[in-house]
Amino acid sequence: MSFGLHRNPPFRAEHLGSFLRPDYLLQAQEGLEQNPENRQALKSAEDKAIQAIVHAQLDIGFNSITDGRWGTFFQALQGFEVIERPGIDMFRPYMPDIAAYIEEGHGPADSVICNGKIKHVGSAYTEQWDYLKSLLPLDKVRGAKLTLAAPEWYHMRYREGKAYPTWVYASDEEYFGDIAAAYQTELQTLYDHGLRNVQIDDPNLAYFCSEKMLAGWEEDRSNVRSADETLDQYIRLYNDCISKRPQDMHVGIHLCRRNIVKNRHFSEGIFDSMAKKLFQDLDVNTYYLEYGTPRTGALAPLKYLPSNKNVILGIIAPKFPKTENPDQLTSGVFEAADMIAKGGGDNQEEALDRIGVSPQCGFTSHSGGNALEMKDMLNKLKLVRRLADAIWTER
Repeated sequence: MSFGLHRNPPFRAEHLGSFLRPDYLLQAQEGLEQNPENRQALKSAEDKAIQAIVHAQLDIGFNSITDGRWGTFFQALQGFEVIERPGIDMFRPYMPDIAAYIEEGHGPADSVICNGKIKHVGSAYTEQWDYLKSLLPLDKVRGAKLTLAAPEWYHMRYREGKAYPTWVYASDEEYFGDIAAAYQTELQTLYDHGLRNVQIDDPNLAYFCSEKMLAGWEEDRSNVRSADETLDQYIRLYNDCISKRPQDMHVGIHLCRRNIVKNRHFSEGIFDSMAKKLFQDLDVNTYYLEYGTPRTGALAPLKYLPSNKNVILGIIAPKFPKTENPDQLTSGVFEAADMIAKGGGDNQEEALDRIGVSPQCGFTSHSGGNALEMKDMLNKLKLVRRLADAIWTER
């Protein structure tokens, strides 16, 4: 797919969504677990929390406003069902999140699995998007961002042959074809509702950086494809999913190593091994990447970033309250620009035009959130804004 450089979105100051949940929202969620009749109370608490975080983003000066939610795409499709307390045997135990659950001594959370022909029968996201849009000034709607689920999410987690019944689909290609058709319909529906900025959240794709995961994949004799061949397969799936998007719809992908309770992360590994495929074969406009920690590696893979794509450097930690040194962060951005320029034959100024900054990932990958307070989170977001202003406003 051929496309030009897309700007605004993305913006110089970005974030990845998923914000700390206020106490009243956590209490409402607990109330629903205790009594299903408390659903309206939870809805009211969710609306109140979304209004608060939208106003906070506007006050700080963000353009890519989100409601902080991830959405439930697969659950809205015909041909999928939710399974409660799924057995561990259906999952690939070397997937970093599954391995973490096993290590902690408890099974995976509720999951979703194919049980029939997959078909888009109604949007999973328009109600969510329309509510967010209603809270925004008109000039902020175009930049507002919605986070979508990754298309290969459940296929990657399940063991070979467990993602769908063979009486429904004869091959991965047939299964992926219907998933891609559903994504195409969803994206067009959202576009018709005014959405122009999409972020696909995909920590699973970053598992292809994990040496432990790759070793487990190779040892698993049931796999019919190598990990490298599977990555190629997932890139083709992605490209099919977004192949019919309108030219003025921006699509980015966020890759990180996922965080769980007590600031633990699921995986680690550097982008080097997959960088060329990731940057040159995947037809997204922007990459939101986690950097700044030993588990993420150096900036060298950025040399593969094509001239028609952007990178948002996730260099501010959302897991700890201490704010980073702005001078060190600025140095990291210029180092990244030099690496991009080196790979593409640009100069530093030209490379900077394709860079933005953000936190490394969201502030809450689980209901309790990371080990920081609401004021700490807002300070981190303000730091993102100040850093972007300092680097680009002066240029």
